[in-house]
Amino acid sequence: TMKRLFSTSHSSVDSKEMRKFQLLAHKWWDEEGEYSALHSMNDIRVPFIRDTLLNMSSNYHLGTPLSGVKILDVGCGGGLLSEPLGRLGASVTGIDPLEDNIRTADQHKSFDPVLAKRIQYKSSSLEEIVEECMETFDVIVASEVVEHVADLEMFIKCCSQVLKPEGSLFITTINKTQLSYVLGIVVAEKMIGIVPEGTHEWEKFVPPEELEHILESNGFTVKSVNGMLYNPLSGSWSWMESTSVNYAMHAVKSGARGQSSPGDAPSETEGEQPSATAGTTM
Repeated sequence: TMKRLFSTSHSSVDSKEMRKFQLLAHKWWDEEGEYSALHSMNDIRVPFIRDTLLNMSSNYHLGTPLSGVKILDVGCGGGLLSEPLGRLGASVTGIDPLEDNIRTADQHKSFDPVLAKRIQYKSSSLEEIVEECMETFDVIVASEVVEHVADLEMFIKCCSQVLKPEGSLFITTINKTQLSYVLGIVVAEKMIGIVPEGTHEWEKFVPPEELEHILESNGFTVKSVNGMLYNPLSGSWSWMESTSVNYAMHAVKSGARGQSSPGDAPSETEGEQPSATAGTTM
């Protein structure tokens, strides 16, 4: 079986995955369509990112709490996560190897003059921006991405290279369990169709223990791992203790003591659970 295409030193982009998403590039902003579950995931992933960063920071900007924070949204798709982060005041760079996705994202942000200033999109793989963006970003977000890359080790290494010392990496993905196969592929794709059939390959799902090991071997410290549950009846996400299906992980890149990024000053005491406001709709 071809577990990871292009698992060489030159690219983490999987050409087969690209073809799947190209067919859906124009449907990103249909909240009732193929990406409805990603739209509703914002209800918990955006507050999780926001509150984690605020807990680590001594600065607070009323109304735009992430002002001054430079975020890289890797595999940004049509901008579903980039836009709410931009509304929180962050300066967001969204990259995606698929040009059709970037066109959709650019078009959608153009409707909001504020977002048009705060967000820039680029059709690029992560590897392609490493040289020009060494230690550039305070935060990297890779949401529902790592289960689609060809070379996970290389992907994480590149994340480390473009992240500032003591910067934060947020990942949401799917565990590799029997339950995730049943719920994530059989039920979600084949039975009720909330995800387009063929979107996921169980072989590429990533157990949190494996992801944590790769992160730690590339200079990260994992601060929290939280289970996520999607209810297809209500179309909503919630936090749960079990990571047996979906999970969110927050890791911090190691850095020299006392060295911090301009926007945030990380503390040594990071909570293990999402904040009480993690279910708040943005």
